[in-house]
Amino acid sequence: MAGLIIVDIEVTDPVAYEEYKRLASAAIAAHGGRYLVRGGKTEVLDGEWTPKRLVVLEFDSVEKAKAWRDSPEYAEAKKIRETCARANMIVVEGL
Repeated sequence: MAGLIIVDIEVTDPVAYEEYKRLASAAIAAHGGRYLVRGGKTEVLDGEWTPKRLVVLEFDSVEKAKAWRDSPEYAEAKKIRETCARANMIVVEGL
């Protein structure tokens, strides 16, 4: 069963965020993940949720998604993200 990471990100420093994206992309690929959504245009259809920048990642399982999130490969990127963006991140079982 796939593991999906869903992130709503508000970028506060676009220059530093570019370095985050570079490092995060490499870490995601190293753990067999892939982007399904990466900051594309969103449109509210129901409710009041208006994500700032939506990212959806797919991994082979929830365990692999969590392993990526806790990995040494992602640690440096995470530190940068915490200085240049605010994020809400969840993991969910996919189909």
